[in-house]
Amino acid sequence: MTDDTIDMRRPLATMTSDSLFIRALRRQPTPRRPVWFMRQAGRYLPEYRETRERAGGFLNLVRTPELACEVALQPVRRFGLDAAIVFSDILVIPDAMGLELEFSEGSGPGFNNPVRDEKAVAKLREPEPDALDYVWRACQATRGELPAGVPLIGFCGSPFTLACYMVDGGGSDFWHARHMMHSRPDLFRRIVEVNARAVANSLVAQARAGCEAVMIFDSWGGLLDRRNYELFSLAPMRRIVASVQRFTKAPVIIFARGCGPFLSDIASSRCDCVGVDWHTTLSEARRRTRGRVSLQGNLDPAALAGDATTAKKAARAVLKEHGSGPGHIFNLGHGVDRRTPPENVEAVVETARNFPLNGARETTENPENAEAREE
Repeated sequence: MTDDTIDMRRPLATMTSDSLFIRALRRQPTPRRPVWFMRQAGRYLPEYRETRERAGGFLNLVRTPELACEVALQPVRRFGLDAAIVFSDILVIPDAMGLELEFSEGSGPGFNNPVRDEKAVAKLREPEPDALDYVWRACQATRGELPAGVPLIGFCGSPFTLACYMVDGGGSDFWHARHMMHSRPDLFRRIVEVNARAVANSLVAQARAGCEAVMIFDSWGGLLDRRNYELFSLAPMRRIVASVQRFTKAPVIIFARGCGPFLSDIASSRCDCVGVDWHTTLSEARRRTRGRVSLQGNLDPAALAGDATTAKKAARAVLKEHGSGPGHIFNLGHGVDRRTPPENVEAVVETARNFPLNGARETTENPENAEAREE
């Protein structure tokens, strides 16, 4: 990944270094755990549904910076969350490569021009910066409207995850992508390499447009065995992390769904934080990552679907599981489901916000002392 692939036109964002979220990412002591949720802006919120209808559909919403800003702010205003995330989609990058993204109700995202042969792979190029200008403008608009002390998170899909959608044309078991990876690793590697450059460019541009942290969603890395995970997912993410850290001050989060066995490897990427899904306990994640990174997660989203009492009980279990010490950002193990009652989100936010840092003993304790004991 070379310097001339990075968009250097935008000034770096001013870091909200004293925010709970950024301090937790850096494993610094905080008076309480910061709280935010993946997919916190979505169909479970009536205000989101109204805005999406006004936009005329999901893609119009994503491509209209003013409306993308509005929906990114909605959960922050409603729940008082400690971070916001840019409202976009991981598939805007391959869309800008010419694959023609479409969203249909009931079947999700799909591409009209999937990448299935040598000719299609040879044509792939990372997008020109202007092709995703609506993303940068959404970042700028959202950062400008957020309260002081609430950082903005930018994001992209991992190169492997994007490749899965690009080859198959949509969400599935990704048979075509997996088949290409095994039968034509040269072609699949080319797709991943183009994606890695595009993701690095996008994350740096998002940081320059106002994002104080960035996140890589490795949603489908769990499909891979260890060898192929290293080759096609982790190695390109390492290069992305290095590029982001070279050109910005933004901490990097890697969320890798289904990748519990690879947590130690992911922590070695030099990212700042690892997002943990609900299949791996936080105590096990701490053991595997050996304190090298902060951890984000990891309440099962389904725990929010019932009543508030059950949701709060499940949240307390996650908070206890992490135990004492700095470096925990409370989140879900995946995104908020559209069937989630908003009042359950509010109940869980309140539970996490009021939970003592020394959750293992259910007593309050000076964060500095807790950190010393952990070390």
